[in-house]
Amino acid sequence: MTHAERTSAAVTALPVDLDEAAHRCLVAGFDGTTTVPDTLKALIDRGLGGVILFTRNVRDAEQVRRLTDELRALRPDLLVAIDNEGGDIGHLVSAGAPGVPGSYALGVVDDPALTARCADALAGHLATLGITASYAPVADLQHQPRNPIVRTRSFGADPDLAARHLRAWITATDTRGIASCAKHFPGHGGTITDSHHGIAIDPRPHDELLVDLAPFRAAIAAGVPMLMSAHVVFPALDANRPATLSRRILGDLLRLELGFDGVVVSDALEMKAIADAYGEAAGARIALAAGADQVIVAVPDLEVTLGCRDAVLDALHSGVLAEDRVWEAAGRVRRLAERYATPRRAVAAWDADAGLEAARRAVRTRTLPPPLRGAHVVDLFPAPHPALNWGGEDLLTELRAIDPTATGTALNTEPADPAALVDGILRAGAPLVVATTDAGLHPWQARLRDTLAARRPDAVLIDTGLPEGGALCSYGRGRVNLRAVAEVLTGS
Repeated sequence: MTHAERTSAAVTALPVDLDEAAHRCLVAGFDGTTTVPDTLKALIDRGLGGVILFTRNVRDAEQVRRLTDELRALRPDLLVAIDNEGGDIGHLVSAGAPGVPGSYALGVVDDPALTARCADALAGHLATLGITASYAPVADLQHQPRNPIVRTRSFGADPDLAARHLRAWITATDTRGIASCAKHFPGHGGTITDSHHGIAIDPRPHDELLVDLAPFRAAIAAGVPMLMSAHVVFPALDANRPATLSRRILGDLLRLELGFDGVVVSDALEMKAIADAYGEAAGARIALAAGADQVIVAVPDLEVTLGCRDAVLDALHSGVLAEDRVWEAAGRVRRLAERYATPRRAVAAWDADAGLEAARRAVRTRTLPPPLRGAHVVDLFPAPHPALNWGGEDLLTELRAIDPTATGTALNTEPADPAALVDGILRAGAPLVVATTDAGLHPWQARLRDTLAARRPDAVLIDTGLPEGGALCSYGRGRVNLRAVAEVLTGS
């Protein structure tokens, strides 16, 4: 029997208005680009608070607009959200998303007005598509060298720098009528584990954690309407539960100490930090009891969403989850929807050149050879993250757009025969460019780079993640980041 077929007393006994309030506390992912699944329609009819779109829901701009129109026709106050950070984290490449470098590159430039122009471009594009909420910007500080997930998604390690760019981003996004969301409270930058893959722990003492709160304080002061919680355990704050499930962190720290009264949304419950340790359904119930206002179930399998929904309804019926907590959460979501759910009819143009300008200004160089032509590029980077979109960007494509004589190889996994690959590359005899992305976290990249550099000391080494000693660093792998690198290499 499916969840849709269940008719337990717990589900049927709740008053209609309380049932609707509970549904407002859910955000659901789904499959499809042109039709809304019947199960999702039923959830929306009962008050579903929001949906989250991914690459799987995007074919082109016209299709996305039709889809969001259909969703909103089912319920006008439905929030339609997406992760839209810029850089190489985004799901709207095929819908014509503006090219914007990741946040770290914006922090390197440190021009808040330029950050605002980039955020405005992203938000303006969302508005044309009928998407009304963006789960961005990242407020985490990148200060743990072994952190595998924040890195160039962050504005940097300096809390004051991050604060001024968060203010610029949030203000620009709000001006477009799009709800922004600072994440991942109280900070994911001090971990060495990606919470998508397992329990992440930040072991620092309380005093050292305070610096990570500064960007979130700035975001709150700037009027950010949403904060997203981190699936991270902070023993100094709560030794027993990750932030998403912690009343001490979401209640005492965020609500009482920091004074945030907007919507707290969980990171996706199917991430292994929650799913493996608690299960998505229990995670939904505990997160709402702890102080979250909405929980995201991003997987397209709506049976998982229904399981989370039923766990919440059962907990309300049994008294395990207090009705007052759900009324409070639903009220915040309702206020958010009143402000942002309806797209603006007219969308002003945005600065289409802001992102490339920022990427160009972010490039940092040491000693470079004269402009290269006919170079052979070896572009090494990690495999696409399963939860984050990769738009297919690679340095060779951007270089060939400027210099059609360029050749090369793009690899996102270790080759089966590295020695043969190296021999083949060196036989080309062309000027050699070797680009890596966070090679310190991916030893296969470092091995290939070092082998090539040992045999070709004239090779130009490039870092497309954080700096690792290359002659040139782009601080990101968004399309505009790579275009800016290609321009420097060719002297364009």
